[in-house]
Amino acid sequence: MNDLTAVTSFSNQTYDQIDVGASVCVDYSVTRDDVELLALVSGDASWLAADGQPAGLRDPVCEGVSAEALIHGVIKRRLPGPGTNIVGHHLEYAGQVSMGDQLQAKVTVVNKLPPDRLLLDCVVTRGETVLLNGRVTVVAPTRNQTVDQREQAAVILRRNDVFGRLFAACENQPPVPCAVVHPCDADSLAGALEAAKHGLIAPVLVGPRAKIEAVAKAGGWDISAYRLVDTEHSHAAAEQAVALARNGEVQALMKGSLHTDELMGAVVPSATGLRTGRRISHVFVMDVPTYPRMLLVTDAAVNVAPTIVDKVDIVQNAIDLAHVLGVPEPRVAILAAVETVNPEMPATIDAAMLCKMADRGQITGGLVDGPLAFDNAVSVEAARTKHINSPVAGLADILVVPNIEAGNMVAKQLQYLAGADSAGIVLGTRVPIVLTSRADSVRTRLASTAVLKLLAHSRAKAASGKS
Repeated sequence: MNDLTAVTSFSNQTYDQIDVGASVCVDYSVTRDDVELLALVSGDASWLAADGQPAGLRDPVCEGVSAEALIHGVIKRRLPGPGTNIVGHHLEYAGQVSMGDQLQAKVTVVNKLPPDRLLLDCVVTRGETVLLNGRVTVVAPTRNQTVDQREQAAVILRRNDVFGRLFAACENQPPVPCAVVHPCDADSLAGALEAAKHGLIAPVLVGPRAKIEAVAKAGGWDISAYRLVDTEHSHAAAEQAVALARNGEVQALMKGSLHTDELMGAVVPSATGLRTGRRISHVFVMDVPTYPRMLLVTDAAVNVAPTIVDKVDIVQNAIDLAHVLGVPEPRVAILAAVETVNPEMPATIDAAMLCKMADRGQITGGLVDGPLAFDNAVSVEAARTKHINSPVAGLADILVVPNIEAGNMVAKQLQYLAGADSAGIVLGTRVPIVLTSRADSVRTRLASTAVLKLLAHSRAKAASGKS
């Protein structure tokens, strides 16, 4: 993980707090996005074709001058940090920067120029190669501040920052008591602590005390402020977390380093679990850069081959979640391979039935239409070309998939081909449940927890009888 994106907030030092000789060193792995963004801003598209080789067959590169962006990042985020103004520099550059390069940037304070200026020695290296060397003059901050980043670089080109709006909606609400189930690896424990730092949850750590404390010690994290419920193993942790939710001691669950089936195995039993009158289902809350609104995809994680009765609850769960997330009348597209009813294609029959059930009030709170093929659900142009007259076609807020295989494909294609970020939540249970993954970025983990917080507060408000 890159040093500049491994955390989600940065604190500065003022002129008076910085001594000559102060230094910071940052490691950075260059991504394809880095190179392409630099080419976009600078107008240097030389990497698109070189040596007669098509761009798709070679890694993108840019001139060594691009290393200046890394130096600026270190200065603006780390030393002196947020609030710093760069007022002059003399830098020399060499070589090229390629996707995958492992760079190291070092900034050192070599002089203080009263009343507020610092002279910084700056160098960027790739192994033994010096890509940038020189000095930068800055005006240091006059007051201390901490800036919340939440991986801002990942959303610079997004047209519609869905997750940013979720984070904003969570402000001024108290953190939600949340059982973090078996946080016995660095990813799961760090994710819970990061969510706590941002005021999203008040974590209750449930699992083997010795393992959790060992992970915290290895990561240099202080967990003394949080309740720790000691259990023998992961299975017991799942059962204990569910018991805490049933007793009202926590209002949400977050999966740690145990298998999803193990956690859900404790959730599902009617007598001892967290089931309600609704079918349990999962919703991906997706931030798709090329789509102008939040997109919910359901169910791609829990129900393998849902019946029509199951789908009624799956649709209603998603509509209710959309209301909580600020969509008053979500447009629901029931997906199939085609947009016409075909007796030989069960998904189209289910779609027609769900639409009629919505007409008769068996599904409420949204506009439901289907069957719709994927293109007709998300593209106004595609719907218009096929002469589909529908308030949902091309404008869907919710995509309801036929089965888990279709849902998994839709969600992952949006993630890996369209650059979508996806938060996830389990619904139909007494408390919301987040199923984290090791592949989740910091931003994704926080977004899932933000959805959890909004949902938990909405349920608590409804339970108290407030309007």
